[in-house]
Amino acid sequence: MREMLPRNAWLLINCRFCSRPATRSERELPPIGGPWAPRLDCRIRQLLLPRCDNQGISSLSERTWRLCVCHGWWIMNRKKPEVMEVDHKRLQDVADRARQSLALQDAELIERVFESYEYVAGLIQEKNMSIGRLQKMLFGAKTEKTRQVVGNSDQADAEPNSGKSVEHTGDAGETESDESDKKPNGKPPPRGHGRNGADAYRGAEQIEIPHRSLHVGDPCPECGKGTLYQKPPRTVVRITGQAPLGARTYALERLRCGLCGEVFTAALPQEASREKYDARAGAMIGLLKYGSGLPFNRLQGLQGNLEIPLPASTQWDVVSTFAPLLNPAFEDLMREAAQGTILYNDDTTVKILTLMGERRIPFVDNPDRTGLFTSGVISTRDGRRIALFFSSHRHAGENLAEVLKQRAAELESPIQMCDALARNMPRELGTIVANCLAHARRQFVEIHDLFPAECGHVLEALKIVYKNDAAARKEGLSSEERLELHQAHSQPAMTELKSWLHRQFDEKLVEPNSALGTAVNYLLRHWEKLTLFLHKAGAPLDNNICERALKKAICHRKNSLFYRTQNGARIGDMFMSLIHTCELNQANPFDYLTELFRHPGEVAAHPERFLPWNYRQTIAELPNAA
Repeated sequence: MREMLPRNAWLLINCRFCSRPATRSERELPPIGGPWAPRLDCRIRQLLLPRCDNQGISSLSERTWRLCVCHGWWIMNRKKPEVMEVDHKRLQDVADRARQSLALQDAELIERVFESYEYVAGLIQEKNMSIGRLQKMLFGAKTEKTRQVVGNSDQADAEPNSGKSVEHTGDAGETESDESDKKPNGKPPPRGHGRNGADAYRGAEQIEIPHRSLHVGDPCPECGKGTLYQKPPRTVVRITGQAPLGARTYALERLRCGLCGEVFTAALPQEASREKYDARAGAMIGLLKYGSGLPFNRLQGLQGNLEIPLPASTQWDVVSTFAPLLNPAFEDLMREAAQGTILYNDDTTVKILTLMGERRIPFVDNPDRTGLFTSGVISTRDGRRIALFFSSHRHAGENLAEVLKQRAAELESPIQMCDALARNMPRELGTIVANCLAHARRQFVEIHDLFPAECGHVLEALKIVYKNDAAARKEGLSSEERLELHQAHSQPAMTELKSWLHRQFDEKLVEPNSALGTAVNYLLRHWEKLTLFLHKAGAPLDNNICERALKKAICHRKNSLFYRTQNGARIGDMFMSLIHTCELNQANPFDYLTELFRHPGEVAAHPERFLPWNYRQTIAELPNAA
C-alpha cells in the first residue's frame, strides 16, 4: 500500500495545453461523471483532468483539490460556431444601422470587425485556391473539361440559348469498318488510346521473309486447281532491348618481324568511323539530354550498368563538339519562323549559374535585370510549325522581337498569341495581339467550388466556342470558313456572356475584389484580345501549343536543374528547337540530327535544304547517297 503524503505535499502536475504547473484550488467534489471525476484507488484519490495527464494526488482533504487553472480543455471542446456566408451589401447595411442607433465608437468598432471579417475571409479563399493550384502542380489536374468541373447538373447539360455548337456529322460514305471502330455509345475512341499497328513502327528494321516452298504462279497445294498470287504480307512485330549507346571493339591483328622489328597492323573496316564517337552517338546523347530530359550523370549510370561506360564529362565533350554543326540549320529555322502567319510566345524560368548570385556576369543591354527565362516561340505557316527556344535574361516578347527582325518587309503583320503579361507584348513588335482564352477560363475553373453557379455559366458559354472550333478543325475548314462559323455560332454566346459579365458589376452582384470579381474583371479588361477569333481569320483561341512546347525546357530543368554557362544554355536551346520542330512535323529527330552531323559541309552551304520537312529529299539527291 502506498505511503500517505504529508498534508502540505504537492505533486508536480503540468497541464498538457499550457505546460504550467497545477495550482491549489478549494472547491466541492464534483459529481461522478462530471468534467473532473475523482476515483478511489488504493486509498489514493486520482484527479482525472479531461485531455490532461492522469496524475495521482494524495487524499489531503475531502474538500481540497489541486487543479490546473487552464481553459485549454474548454477551448478544445466547446461547440464550434456555424460559419456564415454574408455578402458585402448585407454587412454594409448592418453597419449603417449600427451607426444610427449606437454610439460612434461602437459603430466604428462594428465596422472594423466587418472589414476584418471580409479581409480574413478573402485570405482564406486565396489560401484554399493556392493550395488547390499547388495540388494540381504537384499531382496534375485530372481534367478541366466543363462536364467534369461543373458536373452532371441540369446547367451542365443545358446550353445557353444565345449560341449553339456545330456537331460533326461525318462523311456520307462512311463504311461499316469505320462504324465498328466506334464505342457502343456511338462515339469514336479518344485519341491516343488503343494498340499500335505495325505501320506505327516506322523506325523498325524491315526484314522480308519469303515462303520456303511456294512462289507466285505455283498451283495450290491444297486444292490442286487454283494458282497462287501475291497478297500483302502479314506483319509480325518483335521488340528487343538494347543499350542507348552501343560500342564495338575491333581487335586489329598485329604482326612483328623477328629480324627488323617492324610491326604490321590490320586496317580498320570501312564501316568503322574514324572518330571514337560517331554522328549517331552525338545525336543520341543530345536527344536523350535535351529531348527527353535525361541528365548526363543518369545516362552515365545506365551505361555503366550495361557495361558500356560513358562518363558525364565525356558526354558534354561530345555534345559541345557536335553542337556547332547545328548552328546553320538553327539560324535558318529562325529565319523561317520570322515569316510565320501566327506566332505563339511564352516563357518559364531557368537557372544559369554564371548569370546568378553575387559573382554573376552582368548583362550588357540590361545590367540591373536579374531574372532568367527560357522563352518559347512557335511559328506556323502553310501547315508547318517551328519551335524555337531562347534561354537568357530576355523576356518572351523581347526574344520574339529579335526573331521578327528577320521578317520580310512585304509581309503583313502576323498574329501574336500570348497571355496578358505586358512583357510578352513590347510595343515595337507591331503584331496583331490575341490573348489566351484558356488562361481566362482557368481562373473560373479554379474558383468553381466557391462560386458554382456563376462559374458554371461562364464555362458553358466558352464550351460552345471550343466545340465550334473543334468542329471546324475536324471538317478541315479554311481560316475564312472558320471565321464565318465562329461569327455565326460562337458570337451570340460571347455577346450574351459579355452582357452577363457587365451585369455582375452594374447590379453589384459580385464584389470586385473577390476571387470571382478578379476573374470577371480579367475577362472584361482583355475582351477584345480574347475574342480576336471573332474578327480576324486564323486567330487561335489559346496558347496551349506554346505551353506544351515549354514542357521540354521544364523537363530539362526538373531533371538537370540548371545550365552552368550561357554557352551551355545556347547549345541546349539549339538541340531543343531542332528536336521539337521535328516532333511538330512528324520527322524523326534522331535521324535528322544524325544527318546534320554527317553532312556538315552541305548543311553550312545550303541550310534551307536541311530543315525537318525537306532533309530526306535533300539526302536522297546527294551524289554519295546510298
